[in-house]
Amino acid sequence: MTQESLPQLLARVHERLAASGSLDQESRHLLGTLVRDIERALGGRAAPDAAATGAAAVHAPRLESLAVKFEAGHPALAEALRQLIDALGKAGI
Repeated sequence: MTQESLPQLLARVHERLAASGSLDQESRHLLGTLVRDIERALGGRAAPDAAATGAAAVHAPRLESLAVKFEAGHPALAEALRQLIDALGKAGI
């Protein structure tokens, strides 16, 4: 796997989310909210601050839970979520 930046991974999650037409409305809404919250917390900064770290860390367990849920029906989305979780962890978030 190539190392991608957080914005690239977030963009990939958005792409996978848009391509998952069969995703139930509740899951689509929750995932969209989580990704937007992470984007807002990161705020386009190169290095995460304490607020970004706290906000993203709160969402990591929910992102993992969604990745598990999507594993069978939406493997590309599940993989994108896991890569995002991994990148957040490596960034100390």
